[in-house]
Amino acid sequence: MTDNLIFSDKELSRRLERTEARSNADFVETRARIDPASGAEWIEVAGAFAMFDGAESPLTQTFGLGLFDEITDAEIDEIEAFFREHEAPVFHEVSPMADASLVELLGRRGYRPVELTSVMFLRLDRDPARRSLNPQITTRVISNNEVDIWARTAANGWSTEMPGMEDFMFEFCRIGAQCAEAFPYIAELAGKPISTGALLIVEGVALLAGASTIPEGRKQGAQSALLDGRLRHAVEKGATLAMMCASPGSQSQKNAQRNGFEIAYTRLKWQKMG
Repeated sequence: MTDNLIFSDKELSRRLERTEARSNADFVETRARIDPASGAEWIEVAGAFAMFDGAESPLTQTFGLGLFDEITDAEIDEIEAFFREHEAPVFHEVSPMADASLVELLGRRGYRPVELTSVMFLRLDRDPARRSLNPQITTRVISNNEVDIWARTAANGWSTEMPGMEDFMFEFCRIGAQCAEAFPYIAELAGKPISTGALLIVEGVALLAGASTIPEGRKQGAQSALLDGRLRHAVEKGATLAMMCASPGSQSQKNAQRNGFEIAYTRLKWQKMG
């Protein structure tokens, strides 16, 4: 790392992947606390975090595989046994900075790639750029008695992308809003909640997630306002780097790039078949 550049290398990838892993582990621990019968738990194997949050949860997978320690068949056996005990599918989010031997190992063990993700970052060790914001939109961290309002707003925002999943997303978002290390933000227009976003900070890296806007609240600048508020909050908390993840070429990626985020790398998700 220099005064002017952050290189997209293994050091950066370790910081970003560990931030997401730690944040998701917080979610899994929160699920276990709120719903002990869920069986939610996570383990660490050779530096990778393997998480179970329910068979259908997007968090049931690993993060950081092959980035911190050498991965052999023995480590993969241990991870697969963890998911098998929970009767869950096996997914690994793999950074391109992981050891190259991991690709051959996963291929030999019956995995195939199923998803790509752009992992992006933004330096925060300077004053955040002032954005042109809609003055009618206000943003804030929710209070403890607004968990259901935040979760319902987020779930309604996802309803067009995930029809029929509103109840699942409502429960999922309720957990996210109660994570110990999370700052759940809400955007309001004329006092009405229209958009959500979450902020989590791990060792100076701010993870921005949970972006959702209800259909009738879109194209009014809510997400820009939430981005601005969360980045300023992150700087106040001492963060020097922010990260976001999005589908390659998606509107979310484009919005992030318009606001100064750079693509660090494209991550590949692997699924064990059969």
